[in-house]
Amino acid sequence: MTKSGNIRVGIGGWTFEAWRDHFYPGDLKQKDELHYASRKLKVIEINGTYYSSQKPETFAKWAADVPDGFIFSLKASRFVTNRRILAEAGESMERFLNQGLTELGAHLGPILWQFAPTKKFDADDFEGFLKLLPEKQDGLPLKHVVEVRHDSFKVPEFVALLAKYGVAPVCAEHFDYPMIADVTADFVYARLQKGSDDIRMCYSPSDLKAWAKRLETWAEGKMPDDLPLIDASRKVATEPRDVFAFMIHEGKVNAPFGAMALQEETAR
Repeated sequence: MTKSGNIRVGIGGWTFEAWRDHFYPGDLKQKDELHYASRKLKVIEINGTYYSSQKPETFAKWAADVPDGFIFSLKASRFVTNRRILAEAGESMERFLNQGLTELGAHLGPILWQFAPTKKFDADDFEGFLKLLPEKQDGLPLKHVVEVRHDSFKVPEFVALLAKYGVAPVCAEHFDYPMIADVTADFVYARLQKGSDDIRMCYSPSDLKAWAKRLETWAEGKMPDDLPLIDASRKVATEPRDVFAFMIHEGKVNAPFGAMALQEETAR
């Protein structure tokens, strides 16, 4: 049997009114929603950390609410990424990293650094940002992933920079933002954003199967043959990789069902 990395499929956040009496049972208390969601899914991307800092006690509470093996991805502070000169983000980055997020312990997954759609690629400045990303925080290893949303990043120089620092790009399936499916780290991070609230599982059965195959291919250390690459000439080592995939579409009413369906497809 081919050795593979872990495939975790999840959603963005767990507090969403439309999920009550839909994904969540009608009699479930709001304080128990994370406990419930973390037993149906394997990863959740936290969006609240993008807008404001949290207390160490909050991270510790989240960690205590979820089962072994469950992972949180944290969206990094907007005060780091929403600036003209990224290389000057050091102080804001330290503030974000020192808020107590390592209280998550083994539940801490990739940190997502998301950039505005207007942010254009500047090789020197972006490398200055990548140099700021620490490998560890409080002795805990960190994984970093960047979501760039401007077409100017679709150049081999950007991919080479990510590979140099071991940072992954978000592979975004989106109506407007560029897809960057190049592998530059020891993990892959996908955000599937073309789902529809008119479909119970967000994506059609054929699309779910196609994405399940891609996730499995990445996990085996290979490259899906049906996704475009920015630099197809790059040689990438064939080695097992952990894969994180999120159902995050505009309405997201059925996102939990789509995530569970995709996770089930990868388990077959």
